[in-house]
Amino acid sequence: MTSARLIAPTRRSLRKNERCKDPVARELILIDHVIEHASEFDIIHFHTGYPHFAICRYLPVPHVTTLHGRLDIPDFVAVHERFRDVPLVSISNAQRAPIISANWQATIYHGLPEDLFRFYPDRGDYLAFLGRISPEKGADRAIEIAKRVGMPLKIAAKVDRADRSYFKRVVEPLLNDSGVEWIGEITDQQKNEFLGKAYVLLFPINWPEPFGLVMIEAMACGTPVIAYDRGSVPEIMENGVTGFVVTELDQAVEATRRVRDVSRAGCRKVFKKRFTAGRMANDYVDVYERMVHADATYAYA
Repeated sequence: MTSARLIAPTRRSLRKNERCKDPVARELILIDHVIEHASEFDIIHFHTGYPHFAICRYLPVPHVTTLHGRLDIPDFVAVHERFRDVPLVSISNAQRAPIISANWQATIYHGLPEDLFRFYPDRGDYLAFLGRISPEKGADRAIEIAKRVGMPLKIAAKVDRADRSYFKRVVEPLLNDSGVEWIGEITDQQKNEFLGKAYVLLFPINWPEPFGLVMIEAMACGTPVIAYDRGSVPEIMENGVTGFVVTELDQAVEATRRVRDVSRAGCRKVFKKRFTAGRMANDYVDVYERMVHADATYAYA
C-alpha cells in the first residue's frame, strides 16, 4: 500500500503464490518498468538484489542499491568484481566483509515505525523463537536451550518451500516435546504480543546474518535477546544491555538465566535511539542528497 502511483508487475505476493514457479520473470518485468520511467525521478533506489546491475550503468539519473542478503557466496563475489562501480548500501558492516572493495556509499541499519510495536514492561514466562525454519536460523538449537533451562518455548515461524524437507526431517520431530508450542507463521499484529509477552527472544543463528530484523522487533517490545555471535549480531546487540551475545549452547543456557538482570525499559530505549524508521529514512535522504549533488556537479563540470 502506498500513496504514490504504484506500478506492480504482479497482483499478489510471489512468495505465497503456489502458481509462481520462476519469480525472476516478474522481477525482469519490474526492472523494465523502472527503465521505462527512469527519467521521471531524481534518483532510483533498488532493493532487487543484483539483476538490475547490467542496466543501471546506463540510467539517466543517479541510482543506489541496498543489498539485503548474504554476500559470501562465490557467485555473488564474481558479480561484484564485474560491477564494482555500482553504488551500494549495506545493512550492516559485517555484511560487507566478502566484497569490501565494492562501491559502498553507507551502512544504514534497518528501522521500524516507533509505534509499530508496543512496549511491554512486564517480563513473560516463555522463550520465543521467531523467523523462518532453516538450518541457519537454529530452531533446533532454540529447542535444546529451552530443554536445558526448563522453560516453555513458543515457535512462530514460516516454512518456505526450500526448507520443507529440513522441517520434516529435523524440526518437526522435536515439536513433540511437552514444553514446545508450534504456532506457525504470524502477522505483524500478532508479533507484537508474541514478542512482548516473552521472557526472552532466542536467536541462535549459524550463518553470517546480514541484519536480523527480529532482534530490533524484540527490542521495540522491551524483550531482551540472546543471539549467537554471527554476522551483524555484535553491531545490532548491546551485550548486557539488550540481552547477551553468546558463541555456543552452554553460554546461551547460562545467558537465559541472567536475562532477569536486563532492563526491559533499557531495550526499548536502545530501539528508539538506534532503530526507528525516522532515523533510517534520514540516513537514506543523506545518501540521496549526496549522490544527486555529486551527479549535478559532474554534469556541469
